[in-house]
Amino acid sequence: MSNVDKPSLSKGRALKTYQQARLQNTENLRKLVVDAAATILQDEGPEAVTVRRVSQKMGCSTKIIYSLFVNKEGLAQQLYLEGCKLLATRMEEVPPSSDFSQHLLDLGEAFWQFAQDYISYYKLMFGGAFAEFKPDAESMQGTMTAIHRLLILISTAQKQGQISDQQETETLVSTIWASLHGVIHLHMSGFLGDVKAAHSVYKQTMNLMSQSLFAVSKPDRGADRG
Repeated sequence: MSNVDKPSLSKGRALKTYQQARLQNTENLRKLVVDAAATILQDEGPEAVTVRRVSQKMGCSTKIIYSLFVNKEGLAQQLYLEGCKLLATRMEEVPPSSDFSQHLLDLGEAFWQFAQDYISYYKLMFGGAFAEFKPDAESMQGTMTAIHRLLILISTAQKQGQISDQQETETLVSTIWASLHGVIHLHMSGFLGDVKAAHSVYKQTMNLMSQSLFAVSKPDRGADRG
């Protein structure tokens, strides 16, 4: 049989170099470690997430964890980004609506539910659960991606004249963001009673913000009489 007739052993296979295979194995291991840390975070809370605890759950030495993430803060950053993905998914699940005011309320409700369903992630991302961890540029970009729907909503409403454009879009979003965090933090600190009572305050806060943002400017009747 000639060389032309011989079937290629590599046909249909994705061949990789040693370096590529090693890199893939490292990335797979990083993902497994992050998954283990995420499980501890959700089941036991942020204070339980230590390099030693994660290594015990993984059945490996702490040296391996340090080689992958350098320190606990490196691991915290990956958990932060994982939380951003969860938040982004929750926000993206909110169906679009031509009623911008109602859509804002729906996005706000999605954020409340995220904080309740993923309380440990919330504390890590926004509650300073890891005192040594400070979000870097990549982490902050992850947060902006997570609230992309809110940015788009406010920007679109401004372009259509439903919200005043006298304030920058980012400023309005930050104001909304800060208000919602304020209620959630007060609730987590025990100042707003049980979940039902806190949720009521949260919804009232959302309603007041929505009414303020989407208030229809009325003409000055005095000017008409003049």
